[in-house]
Amino acid sequence: MQASKPSSSSFPTASLPLHMDSVIQILAQIEQEAPALHLTAPGLLLMSGSPFDFFQHLLLSGAPSPTELQLDLLGPELRALATSLIQHRVGSGQEHGVVLAPDGSTVAVEPLLAGLQIGLHGRRSIAIPQEFRASPSEVRDAHKKGLTLAPQVSTTPQDVGDISLDPSILPDVHANSPTSVDNLLAVTLARALGIAFLPGPGTQTPKGLGPDGCWDQISAPKTFSLSSSEAPSALTVAFLNGALDGALLGHYLSRGPKPPPPLSHLLTQYYGAGVGGDPQFRSNFRRDNGANLTSQEALAQQVWGSLLLIQELEPSHPQLANLSQAQLAEVATQAAKEFTEAFLECPAILPRCRWEAAPYRGSPRMLHLPLGFLYVHHTYEPHKPCTSFSQCAADMRSMQRFHQDTRGWNDIGYSFVVGTDGYVYEGRGWHWVGAHTLGHNFLGFGVSIIGNYTATLPAAHALRTVRDTLPRCALRAGYLRQDYITQGHRQLVRTDCPGDALYRHISTWPSFRVSAPRPQPRPFSGPRPSDSRLRPHAFLWLRPQPKV
Repeated sequence: MQASKPSSSSFPTASLPLHMDSVIQILAQIEQEAPALHLTAPGLLLMSGSPFDFFQHLLLSGAPSPTELQLDLLGPELRALATSLIQHRVGSGQEHGVVLAPDGSTVAVEPLLAGLQIGLHGRRSIAIPQEFRASPSEVRDAHKKGLTLAPQVSTTPQDVGDISLDPSILPDVHANSPTSVDNLLAVTLARALGIAFLPGPGTQTPKGLGPDGCWDQISAPKTFSLSSSEAPSALTVAFLNGALDGALLGHYLSRGPKPPPPLSHLLTQYYGAGVGGDPQFRSNFRRDNGANLTSQEALAQQVWGSLLLIQELEPSHPQLANLSQAQLAEVATQAAKEFTEAFLECPAILPRCRWEAAPYRGSPRMLHLPLGFLYVHHTYEPHKPCTSFSQCAADMRSMQRFHQDTRGWNDIGYSFVVGTDGYVYEGRGWHWVGAHTLGHNFLGFGVSIIGNYTATLPAAHALRTVRDTLPRCALRAGYLRQDYITQGHRQLVRTDCPGDALYRHISTWPSFRVSAPRPQPRPFSGPRPSDSRLRPHAFLWLRPQPKV
């Protein structure tokens, strides 16, 4: 039976800020004070947070013995911080066991440590006993329901920087039922995915993917509050970030040089400039790298296999006790699909609170979704691409101050802003009318890329975000119409925006149209927009318009 986790009140309150640098400091202290524990440091931290369930005990390779579970080598502050972080939990509108990373993302520590532990001691397959696999009749029943219990995946290794996908480590996904699970994917991601998509006790509605949230402060974060507190799923954005980071770094450690590097150095690189100097192998691009680590079909097998193991290890599990193997396959298929399409294949959007946006002035007006247009901009000023969270967040605050204080608008004008750091920054977002394209703000979303793209193009990742991933997720969520049209700002307003080079590039996109029927904009009250023409300089590419 799975041991119950202690309540939040039983965990000490850490005095140190909940920042990834503090986690790195804990690992560095262990490495310095007890070099012999270097290879078991993640497991030492995890196991000291017992109770630990059978599933984790089985899959967590190389876990330390009880005699090694002392954290006395840490000072009181680091020990209190470690104890507060080693179990991820959600409750009362808050998320615990998470830290703010230097890239602006929030990361759950528990799945990160689990991935590191397995990576240090070897990725391996855990066999599922024959009696717990689906029978031929269950497979036939599942096929009658339209389920795919025998997904096919490519066996060709894929490279992600220093990462390569080794098909031999994965279970045989060509079988009717999984015969084993990969301990790395199971303990970081697959088990949690399966549990989140199981029907809850007394209900048929699974919790599914959970929300993001906001820190009480960015400089010294202490409290993380979720954006939605109604029956929250533990499968939050922060948990998925930590799970992906644990899987990616665990994979790297399992295939990397021996002896492995100190974990404090590895995490410093991963949450900094990139592992081994590779700027693509860092936390900013975890979703892209995660998509290359496993396919949706292979992940479904991992989720299914993990649920089979939990049924074996915890026969009285309230959500699993009466489910057939075909039903478990259905849960796994849905979990892998939702995670892949709604998370991995969507851009990471940092909410307004993350870049410390000022409050909206006045009363925002709601958009009538779905919209039919995507208007592409460049900021012109700031003219340099932002390549770090601190720089991008500062640029966002600068633009918001200009739009509010100089232009007299209620908020930053854009719906979303794309940085060169791998992230999208929420402006007015999906639901509120922006101030980005005069006379058309009710009709489409305004998406701007930070920088001046008159002579040069944005980074490839930023272009893919605006062309592919952001619209694809907007379509899936019902924010954009299927026949949406992409246009450059200059097609609708007298301006050079989005720059000659960027405009030439977007004119090659399938959704681009030179001209489109002009829908009647919704009338609004207030002062009429001025007809004066402004020089395209320092955010002045928009003509004055009513406050919105």
